Amino acid sequence: MTFVAYIAVSYQVLLIKQSTADIIIDDSLGYGRDFDGIGGLSGGGATSKLLVNYPQEQRDQILDFLFKPNFGASLQILKVEIGGDAQSTDGTEASHMHNSWEENYARGYEWWLMVEAKKRNPNIKLYALPWGFPGWIGQGTRSPYANPGVLADYIVRWINGARVHYNLTIDYIGIWNEKQYDITYIKSLRSVLDQRGFQDVLIIAADEKWEISADIKKDTDLAKIVHAVGCHYPGTLSSNDAVSTGKKLWASEDYSTFNDEIGAGCWARILNQNYVNGLMTSTISWNLIASYYEDLPYYRDGLMTAVQPWSGNYVVQSPIWVTAHTTQFTSIGWKYLTHGNGVGKLPKGGSYVALVSPAGSDLTVVIETMTHDHSICIRPALPKYTVKAQNVTITLKNHFVNITHMNVWFSKLSFNGTPSTVFIKQNPLVFVSGQANLSLGLDEMITLTTLSEGVKGSYPPPPSSKPFPLPYKDNFEGYSLSEEPFMLAPQIGTLEVVKSQNTSHGQVVRQMVLHAPLKWCPITLSFPYAVIGDHNWRNLFIEIDFEIPDVNATDGVFVAARVNEGGCEAFIAHGIYFFAFPDARYIVANDLARTKVLSQGSLPYGKGWHTLSLLVQEQKAVGAYDKKGLFSIDIPTIPQSGFGAVGTDNFGLADFDNLYIATHEEGRAKMKNYFRHHVSQSLYFIHEQN
Repeated sequence: MTFVAYIAVSYQVLLIKQSTADIIIDDSLGYGRDFDGIGGLSGGGATSKLLVNYPQEQRDQILDFLFKPNFGASLQILKVEIGGDAQSTDGTEASHMHNSWEENYARGYEWWLMVEAKKRNPNIKLYALPWGFPGWIGQGTRSPYANPGVLADYIVRWINGARVHYNLTIDYIGIWNEKQYDITYIKSLRSVLDQRGFQDVLIIAADEKWEISADIKKDTDLAKIVHAVGCHYPGTLSSNDAVSTGKKLWASEDYSTFNDEIGAGCWARILNQNYVNGLMTSTISWNLIASYYEDLPYYRDGLMTAVQPWSGNYVVQSPIWVTAHTTQFTSIGWKYLTHGNGVGKLPKGGSYVALVSPAGSDLTVVIETMTHDHSICIRPALPKYTVKAQNVTITLKNHFVNITHMNVWFSKLSFNGTPSTVFIKQNPLVFVSGQANLSLGLDEMITLTTLSEGVKGSYPPPPSSKPFPLPYKDNFEGYSLSEEPFMLAPQIGTLEVVKSQNTSHGQVVRQMVLHAPLKWCPITLSFPYAVIGDHNWRNLFIEIDFEIPDVNATDGVFVAARVNEGGCEAFIAHGIYFFAFPDARYIVANDLARTKVLSQGSLPYGKGWHTLSLLVQEQKAVGAYDKKGLFSIDIPTIPQSGFGAVGTDNFGLADFDNLYIATHEEGRAKMKNYFRHHVSQSLYFIHEQN
């Protein structure tokens, strides 16, 4: 709309103020699109990994900040990964069917998270999407679409598992995250859903860009099947094809930005402008909560941060309160007003959206004035624009003309070292004859609403941050069967607690994946491993018991320190790796792929349980096998630090037990004792450095 009119009089340009208001709120021309909700995404992958192990008090508080209505983010959609045994950004999530002949719905933590979200908000919508798939889905190929019926059956079994085992109703299902879609499969999925009583599960396609829109326009059967077109990182813009489908348009994954104040500015801007510019009626944040080890990919790219279950510390960042500006004063099913009558751009930069309750009785207006440099998202590139401080006049018309006041919630993001002001209730804005004036500064967010709800929830400060505690030990006896160990974060393969056939070991953790999954990452990853601890660990002792079975076994196992990579870059991980193989060999390597071998030799290997022990201190690595000294070698200076890790040589079964991690001082004492027995070579310890 035009806010300042330029009128030419006698070849002169006369600037006069427009007689109409800067913001008009008017429902006389009807409504725009239905509002479909703001959400968060857990998975893609393993982004909620550490949350599960938080002390219950702090864990419940975190969940309240995310899901409890009128408390914090008050999210309206929870999107989760359907685990596929494949690395999907920050780790792997376990499939409910590692193999075609078995199903297990006790695996993974997304079930638990969905249950907790529903406890707090029974009206929250649940949306599920796969990133990768177990290898057997490919039916001898590397494509999940080789047999569309097999894939549809696999996905619908997961949906049914949610209903049968957790009383969860899945509302939306996606196709394949950021990968090629297959129209035959989409139609097969709809058919199997209908056949098995899931007619109400709606399909979102295709969780990439807008490409499927052209196919929807050409294929009437496909058009009937797709509920909404879901695009990732649209930059607030939708394509002409997408708009012309007439379908709902969603930013089905967006944000993915470090959750400081610039991240909050990004989130504030796109929550409004995804609709203002692109008619997108739902925006979902990747990720829900940054709850994975620091130094894994996209650290802190969540609405809040919870990375220390051992201390209970967590941080409620500004994106939580940015979310609340919309979610605490709307519900799914509210309606946007039309552009120019409640939706648009402000005269000097920024945007506004007005939403109306289904009955038309309540009104919420969300305004943002995020400046360019303070609202840059991770992707796509943001074209330059300017925002200036401004005074605006708001005029209410038609059904809203008799509103006398609206409640005000205010945030101002700060970038000068002072704390931001976030989600503060202010005095109501008074309307006289349907008009009110509002002064807007830079990097602000304001919600005007007729609703009296709205709470800035709070709890006492969480415990202070602490380093990962050493010594750390886990015998895996305290877990339920099929659970994933809390602190081990699988990067390739999956880990699961099982009963050992050896009663002296009780419960153990098993690497479960027999064959390479259908990958999501661009590079094939073939060395299953899990990281643990602190990426800053330099000098470390790590020890674990292992057994390689006779059937479906891996070709070897390893323990490692200074592991410096995870995620899709796991294949290039460096560190100090101590491998043991059933053919009575060991290798010490400087990288996971063993292209840089530091030492190798023979082992007195036999069937049954064995122990690997590794001490890394400065430029020395010392190893023991079955608690007997084996090697002492010089090691490279790179990497200087990294995680502890355990893993296998390739896909296949291996059991682990009695994980123990300690300081190098304790490790030195242990190794001295180990080398008293059958020392294979001289052991030289370095002196402590001041």
